[in-house]
Amino acid sequence: MLPYAQRTDSQLILGYSTGDTAALEELIGRYKDRIYTSIFFLVKDKYLAEDLFQDVFIKIIDTIRNNRYNDEGKFLSWAMRIAHNLCVDHFRRVKRSPAIINAEGKDVFEWLHLGDDTAEHKMMRRQSHDRVQRMLDQLPAEQKEVIVLRHYGNLSFKEIADLTNCSINTALGRMRYGLINLRKMMTEKQISL
Repeated sequence: MLPYAQRTDSQLILGYSTGDTAALEELIGRYKDRIYTSIFFLVKDKYLAEDLFQDVFIKIIDTIRNNRYNDEGKFLSWAMRIAHNLCVDHFRRVKRSPAIINAEGKDVFEWLHLGDDTAEHKMMRRQSHDRVQRMLDQLPAEQKEVIVLRHYGNLSFKEIADLTNCSINTALGRMRYGLINLRKMMTEKQISL
């Protein structure tokens, strides 16, 4: 039998559905950072993101246990759709719009770039990323959402279109206009990263 790290998502799901809890642990480990980061950037609250992240995996576990998972080889897309829908449901309940900010004052890229940089490099990177965050906050919600899902969720435009209930061209357009708007802000404010 293959080690867990070498198994496909489908093999891990099948393993879990037959009682192998270690298979689920491997599956969660593969995608937890992407899913959590995407949730965090939509809800901008660490504790709420943790709660929603747990809700995502509770839904996943329930679906697999009840043999309702339709394996099409797209586990991450399916999990991201659940995460997105839970975020949307949350905002419907509290009746406010999602925005991208970092509640702890840390830059968004610290989640992705861990290393032994010097204090000066860390400070410079933090300042650059804080500027990017402030610019992202100024974008329309649809453009922010596509940029987050594409950059942090690593989803394809087809997956983003499915997730946000729009056409691929609309998702591409939102990304294009979001990037144009970011470049325009950088030029206007003479920001170099």
